[in-house]
Amino acid sequence: MQQRIAQWLGKFGIEFTDVMSLVMVLGLIVLISVVIHLVLHRVVLAAIQRRGQQSQRVWQQALTQHKLFQRAALLLQGVIINLQAILWLHNGSQTQAFIVTAAQVWILAFVLLTLFSLLDTLLAMLRQSPVANQLPLRGIFQGIKLVAAILIGIAIVSLLMGKSPLLLLSGLGAMTAVLMLVFKDPILGLVAGIQLSANDMLKIGDWLEMPKYGADGAVTDIGLTTVKVRNWDNTITTIPTYALISDSFKNWRSMSESGGRRIKRSINIDTTSVHFLSEQEQQRLNRNPLLLQYLNGKAQELNEYNRQKQWDLSSPLNGRRLTNLGTLRAYLEAYLRAHPDIHQEMTLMVRQLAPTPEGLPLEIYAFTNTTVWAKYESIQADIFDHILAVIGEFDLRIHQTPTGNDMRSMLNPRHTGSDVS
Repeated sequence: MQQRIAQWLGKFGIEFTDVMSLVMVLGLIVLISVVIHLVLHRVVLAAIQRRGQQSQRVWQQALTQHKLFQRAALLLQGVIINLQAILWLHNGSQTQAFIVTAAQVWILAFVLLTLFSLLDTLLAMLRQSPVANQLPLRGIFQGIKLVAAILIGIAIVSLLMGKSPLLLLSGLGAMTAVLMLVFKDPILGLVAGIQLSANDMLKIGDWLEMPKYGADGAVTDIGLTTVKVRNWDNTITTIPTYALISDSFKNWRSMSESGGRRIKRSINIDTTSVHFLSEQEQQRLNRNPLLLQYLNGKAQELNEYNRQKQWDLSSPLNGRRLTNLGTLRAYLEAYLRAHPDIHQEMTLMVRQLAPTPEGLPLEIYAFTNTTVWAKYESIQADIFDHILAVIGEFDLRIHQTPTGNDMRSMLNPRHTGSDVS
């Protein structure tokens, strides 16, 4: 190009030096580059950006949000500058070598950035798929980005040094131990992400509980090196990805998918209040429809048994009798069976646990028919409100550690709790 310009101007009697021809060629390269830049960014990309912002389609929004077209345009500009330098400048000149090297470094850098944008766009599109949500795609894509950045970095260094990339790669063999140390967390995270996905151990949206790291909430992101958990108090806990393989954690996903959440809570009964039911107590409790069938059937069973054994029932030691605690257990089970918010297809029982110095634990073991946290807590509270309110009807008492008011009442019997202000 420089020779053609010099020959063309020579026909008109204009003396043209090499410096002037070089300046004109460089000016032409800059002019063409500026024109292409303005056309691409002010016209083409602006139209694409407006259309992407106005579109309701996820893939069009993702393409514009992650600057894929902007970086691809800058990559194209680098390719055009490189071609102009090769075609229009003297082969072997220092100016050509400098511009070509700079353009190729530019091309490699924007190849990497374009790849990053492409992966981010794919990730945003795949997150709309239920199947893709079960895979740690972000960690896998971050691993691809890391490998690509290393390869492009080696290519740029070899280009600037004027050496073959194979020479640099061969030298990396001696640095393997150092590289393993530097990239230990990404490597472990990538392997852990694959294991989490292959074994279906964790996915975005799962309720994760890991007391070692203070995590108790929903998984919001599974990355190459960290997993982010939004706790129920809206704090964020980050856990190393490989820790989910090496340590134990609790995933509540199966509970959510089952449709029922467990109630497992007990109240402590004062053992001194447990006794046999008298006839008057049986008649009073028999008015409850939930206990009617139980009391009639149980009374008939016990009377038949005692008649066959011919027990002397004047002694409480002889025969089988109804107890207020056993009747309470039967009532609570019938109450739960009739409760509209209790899952009837899952385990349901009212059981005694081993007595302790705090009393006899009576445990409710059942499942609600919802897994929504707020509703679950409301259902559980309503059930135990009812238990605490009706337990006096069975002449039972709740065991409770003496309070300061109890101590004052013992020291001053004339004053009751209602007198104390």
